[in-house]
Amino acid sequence: MTEKVQLSATVSDDLIGKRLDQAVAELFPEYSRSRLQGWIKDGFLTVDGKVKRPRDKLMGGEQLEVSAELEVIDQYKAVEMPLNIVYEDDDIMIINKPANLVVHPAAGHWEDTLLNGLLHYCPEIAQVPRAGIVHRLDMDTTGLMVVAKTIQAQTELVSQLQDRSMGREYEAIVAGVMTGGGTVDEALGRHSRNRQKMAVVGLGKEAVTHYRVLTKFRAHTHIRLKLETGRTHQIRVHMSHINYPIVGDQLYGGRFRLPKGVTPQLLSKLKEFNRQALHAKRLELFHPATGELMSWEVDLPEDMQRLLNRLKKDAANHDTDL
Repeated sequence: MTEKVQLSATVSDDLIGKRLDQAVAELFPEYSRSRLQGWIKDGFLTVDGKVKRPRDKLMGGEQLEVSAELEVIDQYKAVEMPLNIVYEDDDIMIINKPANLVVHPAAGHWEDTLLNGLLHYCPEIAQVPRAGIVHRLDMDTTGLMVVAKTIQAQTELVSQLQDRSMGREYEAIVAGVMTGGGTVDEALGRHSRNRQKMAVVGLGKEAVTHYRVLTKFRAHTHIRLKLETGRTHQIRVHMSHINYPIVGDQLYGGRFRLPKGVTPQLLSKLKEFNRQALHAKRLELFHPATGELMSWEVDLPEDMQRLLNRLKKDAANHDTDL
């Protein structure tokens, strides 16, 4: 199912000498640069009736016409499911995602994803690419996500992700006792042998993660992290790379670590924690319609709180001075 897009504009004097792709980004700001460039290359965006290249310069006075189609999501089923909506208005939704929820349909998860739930809760969001999903969290990562309810909002929010003005902070419990905070600046790409994994690679995409210590335990650390970039599995790979893997991470966690003299209670909590102990704690962005700087913060999920409480008791029982 598709939706017709018909647009027209005249190139004003202030756009004289600009590249075509730059000009249309200013004339049609409700659509992303990548989508507009695609329409130019595919011949759906014409200049005085002619197909031009994105880099061609404009002289002023040209008539731009767009005749294109947008794919509307109808191949995915709308499914009723509980959504923990922290905030909502006409443009955005802020959702506190639980563990064990896939964000977007993929093999093995076609009808039980956040996208399916969004289509049921807000049917008109089918008009927005990816049902308004701007960024993703891994299935077992909990916490805050923003969803755009209009194409214009999605375009603006994606721009904030790209220029790094959207703030995202996480909390995690890692194996090992950190001496202090720091920054991991290591490029990421697909693992050379396991295509399901990401890895630190020399020619990968830039990835920067800042972290600071909240609490030290006997063999674990509770940390806060801030992302500059948003690569797939970024925090999980970076923490594993510096030998502080996230507790419960089945993919990057490595060998199971235990403190000396571990109590049966702590051992049980660690073994039963079968997801990565990672939570998107805080989200900050400029509202795509009003420009207002807004932020949200949510509590850690109960399973992480229980694990932290058990680690605190373990530390107290061993008279640790950490």
